[in-house]
Formats: sequence, structure tokens, C-alpha cells
Amino acid sequence: MAQLVREAFDKGMSDIHVGVGETPRFRDRGQIVATAHPETTQEAFRCWLDEIMTAAEIERFERELDFDGATQYEFARVRINVFDTLHGHALVMRLIPLKIMTMEQLNLPVVFRDVCHYHKGLILVTGPTGSGKSTTMAAMIDYINREMPKNIITIEDPIEFVHKSQKSLIKQREVGINTHKFSAALKASLREDPDIILIGEMRDRETVNTAMKAAQTGHLVIGTLHTNSAVKTIERVLSLYEPAEQDTIRISFAETLVGIIAQGLCRTTDGKRAAYHEIMINTDAIRDYIRRGEVDEIEEVIPRCTFDGMCTMNQTLYRLYEEGRITEETALECSPKPNEMAQILRGRV
Repeated sequence: MAQLVREAFDKGMSDIHVGVGETPRFRDRGQIVATAHPETTQEAFRCWLDEIMTAAEIERFERELDFDGATQYEFARVRINVFDTLHGHALVMRLIPLKIMTMEQLNLPVVFRDVCHYHKGLILVTGPTGSGKSTTMAAMIDYINREMPKNIITIEDPIEFVHKSQKSLIKQREVGINTHKFSAALKASLREDPDIILIGEMRDRETVNTAMKAAQTGHLVIGTLHTNSAVKTIERVLSLYEPAEQDTIRISFAETLVGIIAQGLCRTTDGKRAAYHEIMINTDAIRDYIRRGEVDEIEEVIPRCTFDGMCTMNQTLYRLYEEGRITEETALECSPKPNEMAQILRGRV
């Protein structure tokens, strides 16, 4: 398994897929590619589990037929998910570099740095699985860690990027190992004198409630959701509540929100990948729309407020296209509004 992980790492692959009766495959910039390795036997699969998991973890997997965890090599950290399928056990490994890339190396807009300087409020980084949310948040936490004397607590499932205290004090907790539940760890974190709390995933109403409470009581909270736009993120948060509670929650959410960063990854012409974003900063106008429940109006405001650091995904994709980093086909393929993107590319917008 160590050789397979090394091979994937050296080739710049993001994931390894292994299953009984299947040949191992890698994910290369969003696409699954076959390897020259032989089919995985039941015996080989079991040996690989022994290599990357403890006896207690294997026992837990055999009991529950699902396992989430992580392991560490000298050159990379690996997130593991083991599961059972119709044809036998399978395993997916996500490779996470040990070196955290800075905001400059990731070419992130200046507004990412600006929001890190807020003393309180809620920052949401959203996007589908594999859209680079963890990398972006790691760069933000790394920037705070290097530049500001803060106490940072992270609650993750599992821990992906490992940080060491620099100018800040940083403590990382993994759900299932260092704590049993996201919501319990988040409640406890309020008594641990934090300045900044990072929540790996805001899955339920209890977590969202506690995150908003933390943001209201003078903490900067950074969390993730699996939504692909600012408006959908607002709707998703509000949909966790009963209709009778929505007015109160809208006001609380409008008061605590700092901004929403929706993110995706696209293949670039130089054989790498680049992030494209929709960035919404909670200005007075947007706060007003959220309070009144007129969230659809926000879509019209974002492209006009570039001076506040806001942008749409189409604006970001067009900039990447103008820089020659992506092709016209990639811009259209990744765009959430391909018709509008086509008009922008033809110079009609």
C-alpha cells in the first residue's frame, strides 16, 4: 500500500480507489484513470487494511461496514474511507500534502485575507466534495497562525491538514478520536477560550445553532457546507428550521454572517487545477435582503459589487480564460450558468 500511495503522490494524483476484484485506479484532476496493477484479491485487500488501520479500527469496520479515518506517511497524510459493496470490500484514499499551501501559492483573491481579520462572525466555505474546501480553509488558518496571536480550535472528521502552533496557539480535534460528536465538541469549545473555531462540516441544526451562538458571542467561526452557491447556502441554512422559526433565524444569520465562499476546481492548460469562486460579502445591502427573505435578489447584487471583493463563478472562470489558464470548453463545462458564460465569452455581456 505504501508503494501505491507513493506512486499516486509522485504522479500528482488526488485519490486512490481500491476494491476487491478491481484493478487499483487513481483520480487525476477530476478523472478516474486505470493503473497497471493487477486485480486486488481479498487477501491483498486484508493485508492493506492491516497496513493502514489498527486491529480495533478493522474490527469497527467489520462491525459497521463503514470506516472513516486517516493515516500518515513521511511524504503525505491520507484520508481513508473503507466500505462494503456488492462485489466485496473497497477503499478510497484522499492524498493530502503535508506542506500547507499559502494563499499566494493558491492564487486566492485578497478578500480571503481580509475576512481572516474579522474578530467575530461566521465565514462559510462551500462546494461539492473534492472542490478544494479543505485546502482553502487550511491556507486561511495557516495565514492566521503565522500572522496573528490567536487561540484556534478545529473540529474535523477526520483531521486532514496538520497545523503546528506558530504566532497562534492551535488545537485540532478529530471526531471519533478526540471527541464523539461535532455538536458536543463545538459546545465544549466555547469554554476553551477560543478566538477562532473551525468546524469541518456543519451537518445539522444543532451544529448550525451552536456555530451562530459562537459567532454572536465574539468568536470567528469558519465552517463548510456542501452547497454550490451563496444563495443556495443561505437557503440550506434556513431550511434546517421550521417555518415558524425562520424570521428569527434570518435576523440572527444576517447579523452573524461575514461572507460565503462557494468554490469549485477546474482543469488548467498546464496540467494542474485551479479554484474558481463565488464570493459574497455580507454588506449592509445583502444583510437587508437576508433579513427580508429576498435571497434571490442577492444573485443580482454579487456581480456588481466587485469593489467589495465579491465575484460570481462566471467572472472568475472568465478571468482564468483571459489569462490563458483554462480553455473555452472548460469555462463552459464548469460554469453554473453556461448560457450566460457563452455570452460573456462572445463579448455580449
